[in-house]
Amino acid sequence: MSQPSNDPLTDAFFALHHRLPRQGPGSDATTRRLMELAGPLPKRPRALDAGCGPGRATLILAADAGARVTGVDLHQPFLDELDAAAARKGLTGQITTLNCSMDDLPHPDHSFDVIWAEGSAYTIGFDTALRGWRRLLAPGGVLVVTEVEWTTASPSPRTRAFWDPAYPLRTSEENSAAAEAAGYRVGAVLPLPERDWWEEYYTPLTARADAADFATPGMEQAVAAVREEIGLRRAHGSEYRYAGYVLRPVTG
Repeated sequence: MSQPSNDPLTDAFFALHHRLPRQGPGSDATTRRLMELAGPLPKRPRALDAGCGPGRATLILAADAGARVTGVDLHQPFLDELDAAAARKGLTGQITTLNCSMDDLPHPDHSFDVIWAEGSAYTIGFDTALRGWRRLLAPGGVLVVTEVEWTTASPSPRTRAFWDPAYPLRTSEENSAAAEAAGYRVGAVLPLPERDWWEEYYTPLTARADAADFATPGMEQAVAAVREEIGLRRAHGSEYRYAGYVLRPVTG
C-alpha cells in the first residue's frame, strides 16, 4: 500500500473514492459497447489501460476480449485492488499492473493493439494523451478514450466557473478536430448515457460523502467539492457530457 501524501485534501478525496464501484462516470455496458465499436480486435490483443484505477475496464478487456492487459495508475491502492480482483476472477496471468505516470510510459513503440482510457485522460490533458500514446499503438491498433466536453456553445456562468479553472472543456467537434490533428481518424463517438453518471458513481459517492468523518484532515473541503460537483450535474448536466472516442492512427 502507498503511504499518505503530504496533501490532506488529496488523501481525503482518495478516502471518499476508496472501494466505490467506479471512480468516474461509466458502466460495464458502455465499456462493452465501446469494445464493439473498437472491433474487431486480434484474438489475444495486447492492451494498455491508462489510468486504470481499480481496473473495472481492465477486467472486462481481459475477460471479454481475452486481452493481455497492462493496467497503469499512480495510486498503488487502486492497483492492489485490481491485482486482488484479477486473482479472484482467475485473470492473474492476463493482467499486469504498473505504478507510473500516463505521460511517462516506459513501453517501446508499437507495444499495444488497444489503448484504453475511461475517465482518465483529463489528468494529463486530451491533447497530451493523444500525442504521447500514438507511438505505442501497433499497426492497425485502436485508442479508446472518454473525454468530458461541452454540449452547448453557451454554458451557464455557474458551469463555466466550475470547469474553466479545473479543466477547460471543448465541444465534440473541437475534440474530433484535435484527434485528427494528432494523427487519428475518428471511427466513432459515443455519448455516455445519464445513468452512467449516477448508478455506480454519484449515487454511492453521495452516500460516502454523507457518512464522512469531518475530523479527518481535508475531509470537510473534499466533501464540499464533491457536493458542488454533484449539485452542478443535477442543475446543469445538460450542458456537458462524457463521450467515448474510438480513434485509429492515420498511416501513410
